[in-house]
Amino acid sequence: MTRGKSLLGLAGWLAASFVAAWTGMRFLPGPWYAALEKPEWTPPNAVFPPVWTALYVMMAVAAWLVWRRGGFAAARTALALYLVQLGLNAAWSYLSFGLHRLDIAFYDIVALWLAIVLVTGMFWRQSRAAGALMVPYLLWVSFAAGLNLMIWRLNAAAGPG
Repeated sequence: MTRGKSLLGLAGWLAASFVAAWTGMRFLPGPWYAALEKPEWTPPNAVFPPVWTALYVMMAVAAWLVWRRGGFAAARTALALYLVQLGLNAAWSYLSFGLHRLDIAFYDIVALWLAIVLVTGMFWRQSRAAGALMVPYLLWVSFAAGLNLMIWRLNAAAGPG
């Protein structure tokens, strides 16, 4: 693979990842979220943007490393599932902050977590570096799933979400 094609591929994976990020940024926590009861261990809102930025870059580089080894033909299932998990990731912000449905958002994040586990394993088989780059994302989404569940439970009396 030429250097130019490789760099174009990296740009493509970064673009795909940041489209998911952009979608999530369209639905911000806002006053509704601020009014919810949250566990003591909830990070300040300012923590989320830099963490997610770093995670999206690492995820894109991981996908690029796998893609670079042989394109879609060599890792079709892993890369397709990567795109599916990006969709689940983007949907979470809409479900949680857009629709105010913490219950549905929790089910989404469970599906996202399972997809990340599968992608991480598939990526690991293609490239240890790619698999390793997915681990912080898996850990963060594990934490976020627990946070989602706790906020949902703490605010269950407030409505369906």
